[in-house]
Amino acid sequence: MTANEFLPEPLPPDPLPTFSIWLEEARVRALQPNPNAMAIATVGTDGLPAVRIVLVKELAADAGYVVFYTNYRSRKGRELEATPRAEGVLHWDHLQRQVRIAGPVVKSPAAESDAYFATRPLESRIGAWASMQSEPLASRATLARQVLAVRERFSISDDDSAIVPRPSHWGGFRLWIDTLELWVEGPGRVHDRARWRRTLTARGAHEFACAPWLATRLNP
Repeated sequence: MTANEFLPEPLPPDPLPTFSIWLEEARVRALQPNPNAMAIATVGTDGLPAVRIVLVKELAADAGYVVFYTNYRSRKGRELEATPRAEGVLHWDHLQRQVRIAGPVVKSPAAESDAYFATRPLESRIGAWASMQSEPLASRATLARQVLAVRERFSISDDDSAIVPRPSHWGGFRLWIDTLELWVEGPGRVHDRARWRRTLTARGAHEFACAPWLATRLNP
């Protein structure tokens, strides 16, 4: 690791362009699948944390949020409905980098979720209808019957390009970033680490107004 690979001094006033560059480099350079995989943590009404992997489908760097999609009735969907805040981390071993983000979470506009759903492979669209995500399942055979029921509902054959609309219980979430941490691996575990924070003010169902960032370099 050479010095010019560490975070600059002084720190940039806005960390989101760096996040965007790192994510793009992970897509084209990293020797690992799913470079947009993010571990996301939520909290339940019992106060207990839960973490799982989602895929970041969009980083809106100018606005300041990431988008992921899920079943709104799933455990994370229910937890985000009750406590609309989450933390996420993307870690790229081969690039020796990590990004941590945190902030409030709101549902994506319905039109945005519709547009993304239409791009999904047919089998994935069927699965969104068939799976009662996070609910108990008697067997794989039960799930297969649920898939078959969806295929019959929408008259889908193997060579059919049937239109499968987005179910209302499935769609996007926007995680608006009010805290962001960049991390670069260093020799002897003397890593390079910095954190940015800002204040967000809600201005509608899907948007926030963003105050300027405040940056702090951290001990590794």
